[in-house]
This record gives sequence, structure tokens and C-alpha cells, in this order.
Amino acid sequence: MTPLFLKILGMNWLLVLVTAVLLTIGVYSIHEATAYFENSVLNSKWYDQIKWICIGIIFFFGATLIDYNWIKWGSLPAYITSIILLLSTNTELSGAESWITIGGLTFQPSQLAIISGILFLAVIFGELPKKFPIFSKSYIKILIAAPITALPCLIILLEPDFGSSMAWIVIFMTSLLIGRVLFRYIIVIIQFGLIVLPILYFFGLKNYQKERIETWLNMLNEKPVDEQGAAWVPKHNMIAIGSAGYLGKSKNNDSINNSVNDNNTINSNSSLVTEMGFVPPNVAINDFIFVTIAERHGFRGSAILLLLFLSLLLILIYMSYSAKDMTGRMIIAGFIGLLFFHVFMNVGMCVLLVPITGLPLPFISYGGTFILMMLFMLGLCQSVWVHRNQTD
Repeated sequence: MTPLFLKILGMNWLLVLVTAVLLTIGVYSIHEATAYFENSVLNSKWYDQIKWICIGIIFFFGATLIDYNWIKWGSLPAYITSIILLLSTNTELSGAESWITIGGLTFQPSQLAIISGILFLAVIFGELPKKFPIFSKSYIKILIAAPITALPCLIILLEPDFGSSMAWIVIFMTSLLIGRVLFRYIIVIIQFGLIVLPILYFFGLKNYQKERIETWLNMLNEKPVDEQGAAWVPKHNMIAIGSAGYLGKSKNNDSINNSVNDNNTINSNSSLVTEMGFVPPNVAINDFIFVTIAERHGFRGSAILLLLFLSLLLILIYMSYSAKDMTGRMIIAGFIGLLFFHVFMNVGMCVLLVPITGLPLPFISYGGTFILMMLFMLGLCQSVWVHRNQTD
């Protein structure tokens, strides 16, 4: 058999299966969230998602079959390019100028920056100590990793994109935990972060960001909130999820035939909160896709979705443990941290566990740049697995 065919056979097919199920659920959920619209651009979003997934599959297999050691020379140029792109954003969406439009294509460079940051840190923690013993010291690792993560984090925070900037903190801490940094240094960093946190809240956040946090705290403590303002979306998210029950709200109320006209005015008596317009349709397929799933499929459907994510994380943890070197382990660990952070924050903001941050649900939410980057990183994790028994 050819080496290429052996690599394909050597892939972790359980990971492929779980990912395929998640992607299928995502496309189906996007279709469900937009099926009640008539003559709207949202109607075709599920089909657009399929096209992005097809392109992402090419990224996935390309990253899988090529030895991941290419990041030794490719991670630094990718990181520098991503910083330049972050400084070149020219399109504002959802209140943040965090997008670049070139011709008719719009993409979010922060996703590329996060991926390139994971790869760059993997090289620093995995390759530099082999050639220069001084880089194996914990304080040197911290002094190098801190500015690498802080620079893009600050740029993204100024866009402002608070949710994506927080991902850099998770990546930084994950790199320290997996990169064999002494635990006492990590404890000091956590303590320093807790000291700085109030300063960042009062002087670093914009008014609408503070309002989101205050609204979240007031709702948790059952205090009065502005239900026509900042509390509108979280309130109806909770209503949608809480009223779904165990099995969810069935379609036997003929809501499948409900429609929205060209002016986005609902013409039906649907019992679904997400179809009555209380959850904006443009975010019902993206940031709040979990609300769409939970309302229609209830606790059972939500639990199955979370179990799939848990399975994916456990498979990745096992793959990280089986990596042949620190570089491969850091690649997978960085992706694990990013994946867990996105799932926790997305589901958490829908059930009022955390404030609204606007982070998509991996493999489920609609989004071209995000799905491409997630599949590319998943392919790199597969590459670490496929090449685990090869010697340099």
C-alpha cells in the first residue's frame, strides 16, 4: 500500500465520525432556524454552510496528510501575517470592526490569528528547548508566551471583540499548563489576573460591555432589569430553553408552514420563541444556535449535543497523550482549550451561566471563516495522530 493510503487508514476515524455528526446537526439546525422565512437571504444559509464545510474538508485532509512538522518554519510567517490582517480590518459587523472585506469576500482575521498563535506557541514550547536549553526554563517560557498572546489580544479587544480576545487568555494558560511550566508560576499569574480584573472592568470595557455583565448579574440575583433593552435576548433565551421540556416543542402546531414576509414580519401563531422574532434570526443561526436546538429538541437533544462535544474532547485528549513530541501535544492541547472555551461560553451565555459574549458554537454555528479554521485545526490534530509513530 502507498504511504498516502496508509495515512488515510491510520486516521482516527472515531474523531471523523463525531465531527461529521456535529456538522450534520449544525446544517440541520441552521435550516430549522430559517425554514419559516420566505424570500429572505437567510433561507440559503444552510446551503452556504454546506459549501463552507466542503471547502473545510479539503483543509482538513490537506492538514491531516501533510506532516505537521511544517509548522516549524510556517508558524512565524503565519503569526506575523495574522497581526498585519488584524491591523487592516475595514468592515464593521455587530458593533465591532473585526472583519476584512476584499472584493465580495468578508472574513474575520481574529480566527486566523488564534490558530497561528496556537501553532507559534507549539513551536516555541516544543522546538526551542531542544536547540537552546535556556528555553526550557519556566520564566523564559512565560516571558516569550506573554507578549505573543498579549499583542493580538489587545488588538482584538480594541476592535472591540471581547469574546475573541478572551480566547487568547485560555490559549496562554493552556500553553503554560501543557508546556511544563512550574505550577507555582501559574498560581502567581492567576493571582495577578484576579488583581488586574477589576481594573480592566472599570477602565478597559466599554459601557455596553459593562451593561451586559451587570444585566447578567442582576438576572442571576433576580433583580429588576431592562427587559426591553440589554435583558431582551437573555430573557427570551431562557424562556425558549425553559419551555422546551424533555423532548422539545414538536412541529405539530403547523409552525413548519409559518412564514415571514419580505419585511420580516411574522404571520403566524407559532409557539416557538425563536420563530416569533424574540431571538433575532441573524444570531439564531450563529451565536444563539444552541437556543434553536434546545427549544426544538429539548433536554434530550441538548444533552446529546453536549455528549458529542464531550466525546470529541476526550478523543482529542487521548490523541494529545499519544503525540510523539511536545510540539504535537501543544497543537492538540491548544485546540482542546479553544474548543472547550467556545463550547462553554456559547452554551453558558444561552443558559445564563456567563454573560453574553458573542462566540459561535464550533461545527454548529453558521460561519465560513470559523468553520474553515476549526476543520483545519482538527486536520492538524489528525496529522499529529497519523505521524505519531514516525521518527524525525
